[in-house]
Parts: sequence; C-alpha cells; structure tokens
Amino acid sequence: MKTLVSCLILVCCSLTANAQTGLKKVYDESLNPIEQIDKAVAEAKAESKFVVCQVGGNWCPWCLRFADFISNDSTISKVIDENFVYIHVNYNPRKADQASVEQGKAVMERLANPARFGFPVFVILDENGKVLHIQDSSFLEEGKSYDKDKVLRFFRCWTPAACGR
Repeated sequence: MKTLVSCLILVCCSLTANAQTGLKKVYDESLNPIEQIDKAVAEAKAESKFVVCQVGGNWCPWCLRFADFISNDSTISKVIDENFVYIHVNYNPRKADQASVEQGKAVMERLANPARFGFPVFVILDENGKVLHIQDSSFLEEGKSYDKDKVLRFFRCWTPAACGR
C-alpha cells in the first residue's frame, strides 16, 4: 500500500512538473546575475530608462506565468518597452554548491534582499542602479494568473516620468 501511495504521489508530481513545460523558460542560468544587472543598468542609463529585475527562476511556475502574461499583452509590453530594461534574474535558493550559494547572497544583497516577498519578486532600479522599489508579486495576482489593471498600475507608477525623471 505504501508503495502504491508513493507511486501515485510521484506520478502527480511528474504531471504537475510537465504542466509547467508549456511555458517558455526565461531565466538564463548561465549568466552571472551581478554582471547581468550591471549591464542592464548601463543600458538603462544610456536610454533614460529604469531597470526591472524579475527575480526568480525556471523552477518557479508563477515566474514563468508572469513572463508569459506580460509578453502576451501588447499594452503591458508597450509600457515596459518604453520605460524599462527588463531582465530575468536567475535565483535558485535550493542550489547547494558553495559558488551558487555565494552568488545568491551577492544578488540578494545587491537587490536589497527581495526574497522575503517570495517569487517572482520585482525590483525597480533607477538609471544608476539604486533600488527604488521592491514589488511583492502576490498583489498582482488574480486567480491562477495576473490582473492586467494591477500589473499596468505597478509599471506605470514606477516609470522614470512617474518618478520625476
């Protein structure tokens, strides 16, 4: 009986994992996240934009859902494209090797420790790389997706123009 229950749990977990594969993986795990952030800040400064760091990973279903949500909405995409350099900052708190742990600590310190809000979490950086805002994504959710009006309000409230730049 225990074996049967264990097998059923394993099958359910596999099905759940497979359900997520329909979403595009957007986090490049090969990038050094600190270098990725610094490059985005330089680009933002040159273009008079801010940076949005979507912190999470390909392991996070809500992270992939958000990426899919914004890429499929032309109004949201336009607001982002006109005002932000948008990057997906890979963070995996479950990686056990020492280099990954140290890199994860450095990223969290650089972005004012946003992991306390869960994932994805959004960090807005100004054109000089200063953290302006950390957004808990749970306030943008609606059911098993995101609310367009809440997402638009979030982005519009943190554009350079809205912040007096």
